[in-house]
Amino acid sequence: MSNDAKPDDELAGTEQPFVSHLIELRDRLVRASIAVAVAFGVLAFFPGPSALYDMLAAPLVAQLPAGSTLIATNVISPFLVPLKITLMAAFLIALPVVLYQVWAFVAPGLYSHEKRLVLPLVFSSTLLFFVGVAFSYFFVFGQVFKFIQSFAPKSITAAPDIEAYLSFVMSMFIAFGAAFEVPVVVVLLVRMGLVTVEKLREFRGYFIVLAFVIAAVITPPDVVSQLALAIPMCILYELGVFAAGYFNRYSKAPDEAAG
Repeated sequence: MSNDAKPDDELAGTEQPFVSHLIELRDRLVRASIAVAVAFGVLAFFPGPSALYDMLAAPLVAQLPAGSTLIATNVISPFLVPLKITLMAAFLIALPVVLYQVWAFVAPGLYSHEKRLVLPLVFSSTLLFFVGVAFSYFFVFGQVFKFIQSFAPKSITAAPDIEAYLSFVMSMFIAFGAAFEVPVVVVLLVRMGLVTVEKLREFRGYFIVLAFVIAAVITPPDVVSQLALAIPMCILYELGVFAAGYFNRYSKAPDEAAG
């Protein structure tokens, strides 16, 4: 009889911790959503969705022939596209809060030496993503559009669609933001024991080739954008290899460090 009750005894009391974790997860998601909503509300009033779109389109408009503008082929695009851009900007502004909520949810399950690693990685990954987005907007866009327009025949009047432009911008932001996370990925791979710093140094030549292949696949088919993505990836790889050695020592458990 006691053997029959044993499985129930092992599961006894597990429902409450599971429910409490779900409640905490819900609260964290609500707080993150509120941060995005607040940022969206502020941006909706100042500078406003239309002004945000004009700012986003500025690198392309600057390279268009005089008198050319972007067009909307969908009836509701002039309304929806600026709202989507405002939501995207709100999420980027609220990203530190969102990542903090993720950190606060997983932190109780981490050891103290692991917590010393997570906070710097959360901060650095956020910063690197912003740097990648800013790099693509302030440098890459202008050079790419200038390069493309230099090949356009004079008989063609460029009038890009605003939805197509938004899709292009989103893909470029994600590509450069993710590419700039290379140091974080390298540090995590070393800390998890999947690879050593020495192996990463030996892999340097292969990574250079891989970086140019990735750049050729995810960027437009022009030399400027491919070089603008591949070269920073190679530099950031070296930065990641350097940082991996430091973080690996800094985040070791006391028994690992003693060994």
